[in-house]
Amino acid sequence: MDNNFTIKVDGTGAEYTVCQSNGVEDTILGGALRSGIGFPYECNSGGCGSCMFEIVSGEVKELWPEAPGLSEKARQRGRRLACQCIPTTNCDIKVRLKDEYKPRHAPARVAMTLVEVRKLTHDLSEFCFQAPTPAAFLPGQFALLHLPGVQGARAYSMSNLPTDGGTWNFIIRHVPTGKGTNVLFTQLKVGEKIEIDAPYGLAYLKPESPRDIVCIGGGSGLSPMVSIVRGAVRDPLLAGRKITLFYGARTPNDLCLEELLARDPLMAERATIIPAISTPTDGWQGEQGFIHEVMQKTLATGFENYEFYCCGPPPMTDAIQRLLLLDKRVPAQQLHFDRFY
Repeated sequence: MDNNFTIKVDGTGAEYTVCQSNGVEDTILGGALRSGIGFPYECNSGGCGSCMFEIVSGEVKELWPEAPGLSEKARQRGRRLACQCIPTTNCDIKVRLKDEYKPRHAPARVAMTLVEVRKLTHDLSEFCFQAPTPAAFLPGQFALLHLPGVQGARAYSMSNLPTDGGTWNFIIRHVPTGKGTNVLFTQLKVGEKIEIDAPYGLAYLKPESPRDIVCIGGGSGLSPMVSIVRGAVRDPLLAGRKITLFYGARTPNDLCLEELLARDPLMAERATIIPAISTPTDGWQGEQGFIHEVMQKTLATGFENYEFYCCGPPPMTDAIQRLLLLDKRVPAQQLHFDRFY
């Protein structure tokens, strides 16, 4: 049975419809973004709390009541996470809408087929999917993957560029305790289909910026950074820009840049690629240390002259924020990042 619920945002005049049809339940956040409304968010998976809102009237069902992005104190005050709330009635809500969150491409659900898996390291692979419609997203954005037998969607960033051919690629790390990655690495076969919901994310390439570009990736945070670099080296607006990619891994066996660069000679030609390892290893001739430390040493000065993009685990992105925003006084609008949750 189809159910459509109207969501009104108090004090703004904004209202939109959240559609529930064919067994697919949309969220307060998803409905807003599909309607082109600037609803604040970041991770879209319950971890960050950026999409917190207040219920004025109406009822919702929560997908993950224990989501870490919502404190018990906030819950007691009537706050909820829009990415985890499915309306079951018409609702009035309070949230501060912002134009910067209006999607350039409205997210949509798309069925796609796994066509190839490229092994990059012992625990990192690039999964290549084919959809029947164009892959419309911005370099650096992510998708929500709905995997068979896994409750809730999993967020993964695209590693390729948007294409009319409908290709969606994701560099993903196998986490043995992760239900989503276990399905991808051990169960999903080439030729099988999944559904994605995309695109999402605000840490995408800003070609209108006049500054040189620095990308910093850790672990599978390499995926959106590769997409951004691929986009930057091909964008005519950025023809004169210097583009640098810093990639941090634990050991040399965790690095996979050679294969990626072999598949994209233009990226190898136009961008400066600086890998670093954090664990001392005999025979390693490259940079060593945490990736934010390597980046600081390499750039040395003039940090305010760069546009920064980063993606990785919270300790890495937190360290980069402290370094750039507090120590180097880089304006916040020049730092674009996605954190893992």
